[in-house]
Amino acid sequence: MSGDEVIAIIQQCAKDIGHVPSLLELLKITPVRRHAIRKNFISYREALAQSGLERRGTYRLDLGSLFTDWAGVVRELRKVPTLGEFEIHAKYSCRPLLRHYGGWGHVPAGMLEYARGEGLEAAWKDVLDVVVEHLENAPGKPGSTGRTASRFTRLRRPIDGPVYGPPMMMTASPLVYAPTNEAGVMVLFGAVAREQGFAITRVQAAFPDCEAMHEIEPERWVPRKMELEWESRNFLVHQHPVDGCDMIVCWKHNWPECPLEVLELSTMTWHRPGA
Repeated sequence: MSGDEVIAIIQQCAKDIGHVPSLLELLKITPVRRHAIRKNFISYREALAQSGLERRGTYRLDLGSLFTDWAGVVRELRKVPTLGEFEIHAKYSCRPLLRHYGGWGHVPAGMLEYARGEGLEAAWKDVLDVVVEHLENAPGKPGSTGRTASRFTRLRRPIDGPVYGPPMMMTASPLVYAPTNEAGVMVLFGAVAREQGFAITRVQAAFPDCEAMHEIEPERWVPRKMELEWESRNFLVHQHPVDGCDMIVCWKHNWPECPLEVLELSTMTWHRPGA
């Protein structure tokens, strides 16, 4: 086996399993043997380097490629595939999707949110119709996942100023009005973090937004990585990986299938004046 053949196999293996394979993984699932690596390269690390990969990092398929692959299977089968069906018909392994969404049952909702966020409704309308029907009929799920018709009259002219949430008028709230974005969620969480058992250690613009220590019992603290969202489902829209976060802090929790712990600030008891 030539060096070019080894490189091609390593690159394809990385795509199939969703990460840079260890030497043991490569030997187990491909025809490459140790002799081929020793013959063509100084070491496995050198083979990875010549393949354009690095074991310390992670080779991840972009979500667009994963969506195209998954949606193609839906279109072919005319149904949302089971894990076994996907493995048979798909180009890529199921592992990147499992890692990204935390379970196969979360993939349809995640793919739907991705398609809507990327404006793919027209190109993949037949697929999205199948997905919506699947989610509506899924056992134990709320009735409809589609857009709910608004009960409010559409304004004749566009709004050219700020938009506010409903008045809170609560002494314990640092905001006069309920938050309408992620920044407002950050302000509210900062105000209640200590009483909820959190000590914030870091905030940043990159994912995840916040790191904190969490008191799980008296004198016992654990580190937590949190993503702040106005709605919990925005975690999917923003294409955040489930395995990079411990919990979501949000104003509204509208992601019933969420595999992460969620702190929903709108349900907290805020002390009203005179209470």
